[in-house]
Amino acid sequence: MNVLTGTSKASWHPVITADTTIPSYWLNWRVLICAIWIMTSIALTAFLITRYEGPHNSRSKSRETQEEQTSGGLLYEDELWKPCLRGIHPVWLLGYRLVAFFVLLIMLSLNGAADGGKIFCYYTQWTFTLITIYFGLGSLISMSGCYKHHKKVSGDRIANLEVEGDAEQGTLHSSEPPKFIKVTTSTKEFAWNRQDRELAGFWGYVFQIIFQMNAGAVVLTDCVFWFIIVPFLTRKDYDLNFLLISMHSINVVFLLGEAALNCLRFPWFRIAYFFLWTTVYVIFQWILHSALSTWWPYPFLDLSNTHAPLWYLSIALLHIPCYGVFVLIMKLKHSAFSRMFGPSYHCVY
Repeated sequence: MNVLTGTSKASWHPVITADTTIPSYWLNWRVLICAIWIMTSIALTAFLITRYEGPHNSRSKSRETQEEQTSGGLLYEDELWKPCLRGIHPVWLLGYRLVAFFVLLIMLSLNGAADGGKIFCYYTQWTFTLITIYFGLGSLISMSGCYKHHKKVSGDRIANLEVEGDAEQGTLHSSEPPKFIKVTTSTKEFAWNRQDRELAGFWGYVFQIIFQMNAGAVVLTDCVFWFIIVPFLTRKDYDLNFLLISMHSINVVFLLGEAALNCLRFPWFRIAYFFLWTTVYVIFQWILHSALSTWWPYPFLDLSNTHAPLWYLSIALLHIPCYGVFVLIMKLKHSAFSRMFGPSYHCVY
């Protein structure tokens, strides 16, 4: 076997532990408790989304009230494509997103070519596909943003030339010498002046939501892989291949680079979408196994296991520190960049 699919030493493969299509597999206390965990997750998700998502009629609020909502669901269109530092041209963020998109797409295609459509039974591939979509959509948004930035810069240059031309022709007259007025404006007010700024549209919010879903899902995927699955596979004398290792490392590298460059906000309540993403995957697996007796992609999802409720609860609780790690990373970025770059840093956390 080659570098993509593994080596001939691999002796472990997923196996069918029980017939998942018979009623007795589903009508028991283990499934009931796991279903309670899933319903609780859905209820929490629905509450957080309905309570905090969206700008909440920010146009009708005062400026002070808007400032208080910067940690909520408010999102402006230019935050989608501007880098967090003024000295960085938006084209650099575009270039980064394009490189990440094509690298991830190539790796996903190679994995699909090696193992076929069955790869999408795994949560890893769901998450890897999601982050690929994120960088693809981000590239399109950055292209649009670079075009708008170019138009704005060109317009400003033309306006400045017209003013200078009028002054040279004597159109501007004054009997007094020009007065220079010093305007003191706080960095935050200057960076985030809401005049002439558009709220993000539907796809802008989708883009930000996918970013935050990826933040939790990538950390969860890599943690489960390296700390749970790899030790299990090692005991089974399974050799990991290059592609498998790469897919569980390069995803977080690209996401951390994106987080360092962009100026997207990171409101805490969007952990709800992270829970929702995993819940949808689990429900998909339940529906698949109720219709077809097949192997479980992850042993801890197998409902025939006596400890299944404990596994499901543990994985659910693991979402909190996995998302919390990225929240901490964003806080550290905000704190460090604010001190290092001062007014050049214009990201609202």
